[in-house]
Order: sequence, then C-alpha cells, then structure tokens
Amino acid sequence: MLDKASKLKDVRYEVRGPVLEEAEKMIRAGDKVLKLNIGNPAVFGFDAPEELFNQLANNIRSSQAYSDSKGIAPALAAIQAYHTKKGLPNVTEGGIYTGNGASELISMCMTALLDTGDEILIPAPDYPLWTASATLAGGKVAHYICDESAEWAPDATDIKKKITPRTKAIVVINPNNPTGALYGREALQQIVDIAREHDLIIFADEIYDRIVYEGTHTSIASLAPDLFCVTFNGLSKSHIICGFRCGWMVLSGDKSKAQGYIDGLNTLSSMRLCANVLSQQVIPFALGQDEPNPHTLPGGRLYEQGMYVAETLNDIPGVSVVAPKASMYVFPKLDTGRFSITSDQQFAIDFLHRQKVLIIQGTGFNWGAPDHFRIVFLPNIEDLQTAMQKLDAFLSTYQQH
Repeated sequence: MLDKASKLKDVRYEVRGPVLEEAEKMIRAGDKVLKLNIGNPAVFGFDAPEELFNQLANNIRSSQAYSDSKGIAPALAAIQAYHTKKGLPNVTEGGIYTGNGASELISMCMTALLDTGDEILIPAPDYPLWTASATLAGGKVAHYICDESAEWAPDATDIKKKITPRTKAIVVINPNNPTGALYGREALQQIVDIAREHDLIIFADEIYDRIVYEGTHTSIASLAPDLFCVTFNGLSKSHIICGFRCGWMVLSGDKSKAQGYIDGLNTLSSMRLCANVLSQQVIPFALGQDEPNPHTLPGGRLYEQGMYVAETLNDIPGVSVVAPKASMYVFPKLDTGRFSITSDQQFAIDFLHRQKVLIIQGTGFNWGAPDHFRIVFLPNIEDLQTAMQKLDAFLSTYQQH
C-alpha cells in the first residue's frame, strides 16, 4: 500500500476539498449544482479585453522558447513601473519574479524561507494556500485574528500575542479573500510597526488590488521603506484570465539582510525554468491601462452583485455579513445556536444535498469556529437571487443533527 508523504498530513485546501468532491459526484449523477465556491470569473460570463487576446495572438511565435527564469524584459519593466507608481520603494527588475499564477510563487517563498519549526503569522480567516504552503515547507503557522466587528481588520493586539522568537514573517491579504475587506492605512501601519519592532518579513497578497468597490487600496510595502517586503499580484482576477496562470511577486524595501533568502528564491525560480512565456506577453498591455474596472463601479456587475448578496444575506434570520469593499467574496456568519450547528462542513454538505448550491465552510479558511461560510458572488444576478432564496428556505427549517 502506498500512502501520501507524512509532510502532507496537516496540509489542506478545502476550496477544492470534500464538499466540492461531493458536488462533483452529484453533477456526474445528473444534478445541476450552482457553484458559489471558487473565484473563476470566465465561467460566469466575464470576458477578458479583446486587445489582450490580440496580444497573445501576435506573440505566439515569439513565445516558443524558455525566457529568463524571472521573466521577459517588457513584463518585468511593466511590473516595476506599476508597483513603483503604487509607492513601493527600491523596486528593481532584478527583484521581480513572474510565475504560473501567484500561487506558484507563494509556495516558492515559503519553501525558501521556512525551516522545520520556524513560525509565520497568517490571518484567520485566510486564503488556505498560505497555510498549506507554510505547513508543507515545515513551518508552524500562528493564525492571527481578523476582527469581524471592525470590518475584518487585523487585530494588532492578537498579532503581538502570537509572536515568538521563532517568528520570521507576517502575511497580509489585502484586499481580502475570503472576507471582502479592504484595510485602511491605520490598520496597515499598525502591522508595519509590529513588523519593524520584531524584524519580520512582510508578505503582501494583493491579487485583488484592482477589484475595489469602496475606498482606495494602499500597498503595505509603500508604508515600509525600511523593511523587506514581498508583494504578490497578477492578472488572473482583474483581467479574467485565471487559466493563463499569470502572476508575479516583487521584492521591495531594505534587502540588505535578505541576500541569503533571495539566493534561495533565485535557485527555486531557476529550477522551474520560467513562467508561461505567452502569458507574460500580455502584462505590459494589461498594466498600461489606467481606466477603472467597469465591473467595480456603481452599476457595474461585480459591484451590484456584491451589494445585493450582502443586503440579502443580512435580511435572512440567523445570518449576518460585512458588505464587501473589494474582491469577489463575502464571509457570512451563522447563528450556530439558532441552527444547532457544530460542523460547518456538514452544514455545507446538507445545503448542497437539499438545495444543490455549493459553498465552502468557514473552517476551510482556517477560521476556528463552525459559524461562517464563503460565498463567491460572480454568478449573474438571477442565479444569485435563486441561491439566496434557496439559502433562506433551507435555513428556515434547518437544525443540524
């Protein structure tokens, strides 16, 4: 008998976990399931700009060979200009790495940094790839709480409590997946001050920085010129090309103490040869567009769908939610006493079986209590209305046994 490696024992990725597996079984049996589980805009009728496809078509022949392991020069220059404009200090083309999505680079960063027993601060709730990648690298994750009563802002007091002599870094996901939060400068400055005091690397996941409904996104690295920061971004969501796998990371700030770590990143980057060269070709065009995303403005599809879902959820007895300021997700709270819920995974499976709607339970995002779930509000408004009606009907009689 062959078993999985022991290092995978505590690694989970519930976004594509048991609840999705149950949904796929139902689909194979002929059921129609409304999927609210994953942020994949193209399957819900969103289209990338036509000029982006033209860029791909025009560069097919010139993309046959491997590129430099960090990326092609025009893409690196465009990424440098974009993040310099956002205020990131000391950004050079040599400190930029393109990847097959930002996900690949997150794993690379954790592998290069963490020895067995090293600790890293990751938010709760989190995007579970962060916890999985850190765990797989041998690290110990300390989850700091984001405060729902403060619109899901990170709790600085809780962060401080969870720092030990082995803590090496802190992860900040802003705009936030799964909560839809957008952190203000004050909350970000508190994190910078803590990182400065304890000499921590800041890992900034900013993949949704161009999907903002209210307020302005601030890159945390722009507030930390004296610290070493690694910022992650990409085009998958903002330009609706998830399948192209087009992401990058940017090193900024004071790199003087990080040369050994950077050497490790260079080794890992070289080992996988390079990111998809054809996808890199669209980066200069995509980052050269200054127009706001029409879907995120009042009247735009994402804006209106997000506001509708939040308003409707708050009208369902036993459910509350913070309205999204960014990204494409909300993270509703359930009154577990009202519904006798002790397992949020079982809640998600019961909802799936009875109403054929797929959501992901909150503990799948490393939230400690079985009282939340995540909804993706990418489906069209008619499907979202159906989903909300089904949730209301389901909860009106639901008691977990």
